[in-house]
Amino acid sequence: SRDMKGLWSRRLAAVLFLGFSSGIPLALTSSTLQAWMKSENVDLGTISLFALVGLPYALKFLWAPFIDRFVPPFLGRRRGWLITTQLLLVLAVVAMSMSAPSQHPFATALIALLVSFFSASQDIVADAYRTDVLTQDEWGPGSALFTAGYRIAMLVSGAVALILSDHLPWSTVYLIMAATLLIGALTSLLAPEPAVLAPPPRTLREAVVEPFKEFFTRQGSAEIVAFITLYKLDAVMTLALTTAFMMEMGFSRTDIGAVTKGFGLVATIGGTLAGGALMVRLGLQRSLWLFGFAQAFSGLSFMALAMLGHHYPMMVTAIAVENFCSGMGNSAYAAFLLSQCNSRFSATQYALLSSLMAITRVVLGSPTGFLAKGLGWPGYFALCTVVSIPAFILLLRFPKWNLWRTQLPSA
Repeated sequence: SRDMKGLWSRRLAAVLFLGFSSGIPLALTSSTLQAWMKSENVDLGTISLFALVGLPYALKFLWAPFIDRFVPPFLGRRRGWLITTQLLLVLAVVAMSMSAPSQHPFATALIALLVSFFSASQDIVADAYRTDVLTQDEWGPGSALFTAGYRIAMLVSGAVALILSDHLPWSTVYLIMAATLLIGALTSLLAPEPAVLAPPPRTLREAVVEPFKEFFTRQGSAEIVAFITLYKLDAVMTLALTTAFMMEMGFSRTDIGAVTKGFGLVATIGGTLAGGALMVRLGLQRSLWLFGFAQAFSGLSFMALAMLGHHYPMMVTAIAVENFCSGMGNSAYAAFLLSQCNSRFSATQYALLSSLMAITRVVLGSPTGFLAKGLGWPGYFALCTVVSIPAFILLLRFPKWNLWRTQLPSA
């Protein structure tokens, strides 16, 4: 008989490396590209316009149905698309290494847009892959490993790339980053293809309409949308003004950079992995409750710092506690998104549900500055805990949200 433990290890290892591959391109078209342009004295207005090349990440749900509908003639439905998007992504980053931002900014922007498009496309397939390949027991560990790989990759294409640029030409730095993407391509070749539980949509129209129809006709679909939008609101609000708050408390930019970006990243990865491991024992519902409470009340450590003022040990404690608990919440949150995707439309449905995170971050997080100004810092961070209550009220409905699975042919 097949060694199931070995099969699980292979699946989870694939998810970890796919997370790394998904995390590399983001900085290459944002913060790292910004540093390259600044070092070549590109006009600040031009640099700011380059933020628009990130639009494919926000619009990826528009072409996700195409990926659900069509099956490549090699490697299978998910791995075929993975290797295709990854190789195109490598070529686009190599082309970017040959660009000249100061001399031909429009050409550089066009190539950066291609990098973002292929990167967003890889994200669509990688999310669909882990939705399809992971068993229910693996949702927690798989989500944690994918997120950890993504965070490590952002460190590589962000901080490591900047350090390398002090010693190597930017073209060489981007070639090195392109080479790191081959890790994802190799993973796609060696990873197991998910079992086919249901046939793909037969037409493009079906691929566009059915994922939305199937989801929104489920019992409690509106509640699920509200829950996805609200579950991370407390963490989003707490972390939205971290830099401004720390500076107002009298901490230097060096202190803030070292603790929030360095130590904070380690705490986030640690919390993500711990959350994924605990979910194996706790299950999804209890994890959402427990990690949600931890995430909500961790914000009170910032309230304590606001009352103490310039207190370095409390600052380190607040960053550690908030990032660790938020990391645990991320694990449960990502696993919940996986649990709500029908494998027939997993690319489209995950792209749709994950786009709701942007609503939380951009729309619901936008008035935070006015709230902090009106309430004062201690009152603001107390509010960050209070806003978690609606998500917990919705979570009482959790048993009703997965009844649709009992109606699947494979159930």
